[in-house]
Amino acid sequence: MATISTNLQAVLARIESAARVCGRIPETVSLLAVSKTWPASFVREAAAAGQRAFGENYVQEGVDKIREVARPDLAWHFIGPLQSNKTRPVAETFDWVHSVDRFRIAERLSQQRPEALPPLQVCLQVNISGEDSKSGVAPRDAPALARRIALLPRITLRGLMAIPAPAADRAAQREPFRRLRLLLEQMVREGLALDTLSMGMSNDIEAAIAEGATLVRVGTAIFGERTGS
Repeated sequence: MATISTNLQAVLARIESAARVCGRIPETVSLLAVSKTWPASFVREAAAAGQRAFGENYVQEGVDKIREVARPDLAWHFIGPLQSNKTRPVAETFDWVHSVDRFRIAERLSQQRPEALPPLQVCLQVNISGEDSKSGVAPRDAPALARRIALLPRITLRGLMAIPAPAADRAAQREPFRRLRLLLEQMVREGLALDTLSMGMSNDIEAAIAEGATLVRVGTAIFGERTGS
C-alpha cells in the first residue's frame, strides 16, 4: 500500500513533468494538499515528507485540525463554501481563503481579521462553467467585485479560483482553465495586482498547469479515496 509520502512525491513529479512539457518552470506551480475529512495524523505525515500547504473545506473541522497539528510553519487554506455567519473563525485561523464569491464575505473577513496577524490572502471564486450547483461569481461580474475587494483592509486579493465541471479529455479540461486565465489577465491589464490561479485537482492538474495554474489543489492522489464528502 502506497504511503502518503510516496503519493506526495508522485504528485510533485506530475507537477514537474506537466510544467516542463509546456515550457514552465516547475517552481511556479505550488501544491495545496487537500486534507479535508482526513485526520491530523495524515497532515503530520505529509508535513514530515515536506508538504507545507494544506486545504480544508469545512470550517469547524479545519479550525480543530489547525489547533491539533499546531505547526506554525504550515500554511492553511480554506477552500470550501463559506457562509457569512462562519467567517470569524476562518478570519482568525486560516492564512488563505479561496472561496470568496461575494462582497459581504470579503467585508466580514476584512473586519474580523485580527490586526496582529498578517493580511488574509484571498482568491475570488469564479463559476467558470456556469453551473447552477456551483458557488462562484459569474465571470462577467468578477472584475467589478475584485476591484471592490481589493480596497478592503487586512485582506489581500491574490487571484482567482475555479472548480470547472468535469471533462472527459484533456482539450475539454483545458477550456475552462483557459477562460479563467484570460479573465485574470484581463483584470491585471485593468490594474489589479493579481498573481494566483488556483485551479486543477487530482484528475486534471496537467490541463490546469498547461493553462497557467500557479496553485493546484490535490487531495485524493495524496491521501486516497475519501470516505466522507
